[in-house]
Amino acid sequence: MLINETKNKVWHGKVKLADTFFKRFKGLMLTPNVNYALVFILPAETRTNASIHMFFMFQTIDVIFLNSAKEVVDFKKAKPWRVYIPRDAAKYIIEGPIGIIKALDVEIGDKISWIVENEMEKAVPSPSNVINGVSFKKINGTIGLAEPKPKLKEP
Repeated sequence: MLINETKNKVWHGKVKLADTFFKRFKGLMLTPNVNYALVFILPAETRTNASIHMFFMFQTIDVIFLNSAKEVVDFKKAKPWRVYIPRDAAKYIIEGPIGIIKALDVEIGDKISWIVENEMEKAVPSPSNVINGVSFKKINGTIGLAEPKPKLKEP
């Protein structure tokens, strides 16, 4: 979810982080259908670090450049096979499907934040009574599941 805190506008799409070299390197390249926002966390706040290329992109996307205070310094509709450099230094870049800029009513100076969907939140918890009935045994340096001993009824 992306939030324009200045205007109290929200885009209710999925958000992922590009917070490592390899995630930033791949970005959205070769993604056939961009249906989520990708937030790039850059190592330094400069115009050069925040420049992007649209090589190997299949569609036009919305791009928002933010400084270290998460304020918008530039935004674009980025078309494939072009290079973009923000007007001012940026620490974060948000790339996503067309419509994000309009949904958030983005303008220079707006403060943008995000909430990343945690993949673990999707997991279905197991009932605790199932887990409590399982025991673990260590045999020859390996751990294996052991069925619980049946309770004997006393006569």
